[in-house]
Amino acid sequence: MNEELILDAQRGWGAGIVKIGEVFLDKGDYRAAAEEHISSFYNYQEGIVLFKPTLVSERQFRVSFEGALSYFVGGNVDYPEDGGFAIRPWSAVRWENIGTKIIGNMAVAMGNYFFTPVDGSGDVKVEYSFGYTTNAEGQLKIILHDSHLPFTRDT
Repeated sequence: MNEELILDAQRGWGAGIVKIGEVFLDKGDYRAAAEEHISSFYNYQEGIVLFKPTLVSERQFRVSFEGALSYFVGGNVDYPEDGGFAIRPWSAVRWENIGTKIIGNMAVAMGNYFFTPVDGSGDVKVEYSFGYTTNAEGQLKIILHDSHLPFTRDT
């Protein structure tokens, strides 16, 4: 476990979100692309993942693979508020890490990531905390994903 592995995982995660949207725009099997993305980056294979996605408020915690899939592509009646975050779609994801802490085979990273919409509108800033571990095969996997829009003060 080291910081470069985490940075590589973040770049790969962002590229995967962009890819899901590209497959959606090409009218391909974006659900399969999202399933591959989740399997590649999250550790649902070895247990629950503590996943709190950005744009949810009713069923805001997604400890199952199906809950995560619904968030990324929508279409699951058990999660009616999901519109498919990854199929918005996005053209880029840029990470701004505030810090990373590594302890043994676990790490946490915190900061902002910025999603660039395909339509050319302004970037969407999201605050995040990710927890990582290595799975039984030694691959870096996400076990905690907490993201939300920055606080804004109502006037």
